[in-house]
Amino acid sequence: MPLPEYEVFAIKYGDRVGTRGTIFANGDPHEAPLPMDYFVWVIRNSQRTVVLDIGFSQAEGERRGRNFLRCPTDGMKLIGVDADAVEGVIISHMHYDHVGNLDLFPKAKFHIQDEEMSFVTGRAMTHLSMRGSFVLSEVVQMLTAVYGDRVIFHDGDEEIFPGVWVHHMPGHTRGLQSVRVHTKRGWIILASDAAHYYESLTDGTPFLLHENMFQMLEGFRRLRKLVSSGEHIVPGHDPDVLRRYGPPSPDLDGIVVRLDEPPKA
Repeated sequence: MPLPEYEVFAIKYGDRVGTRGTIFANGDPHEAPLPMDYFVWVIRNSQRTVVLDIGFSQAEGERRGRNFLRCPTDGMKLIGVDADAVEGVIISHMHYDHVGNLDLFPKAKFHIQDEEMSFVTGRAMTHLSMRGSFVLSEVVQMLTAVYGDRVIFHDGDEEIFPGVWVHHMPGHTRGLQSVRVHTKRGWIILASDAAHYYESLTDGTPFLLHENMFQMLEGFRRLRKLVSSGEHIVPGHDPDVLRRYGPPSPDLDGIVVRLDEPPKA
């Protein structure tokens, strides 16, 4: 039986401007500003709609100096997706900008790696520098979802729906997972924070924040092995994603792009 194909969308909901010294390990803080975009991702076909990551809340984003352009769920509505009806949400990892709107998905079950829940509730969180990108109230919300039978745990790589795989990619956090999706242009992989920028994939440039540098660097190699070419990897925060791919309609230019279509020439 042939694998189903999915449409895949990147939806921008926020941004910020940093420098290489505040974004990349060993980056020069005196270099020109470097922008960062914040996305949520929609994977859908006629059988199901799956959301990867759910963004930060307005209050948490603004507390951290991020520009909150729109609620991620409002961005999803632009392509006809109602968060109230979504039944499957993949959480790549538990950083504030990926798990900040759990309460806006009342019917969803959340897919997460065993290692990530152990990480955010264990000894690592006794170190202030390790827990700075996590929010206690969001961790508690996820634990509440566990006790409410709304969390599906994964131990490593697994096909969670036909044509949708999660792949454990430790490094940035201990339980980070990327998502590989079957589309009409073949398999693509949504790296999330396994690779923040295209530069990480082409030059091996590591992100400043990491739990394990070696595993992060090995993750760049593993991403490339999971798909047929670099054009089939989509990094998690690179503004270039919005330039490389086209919007589903002209009025969504600069907000939404469609990733199951080939990148622009």
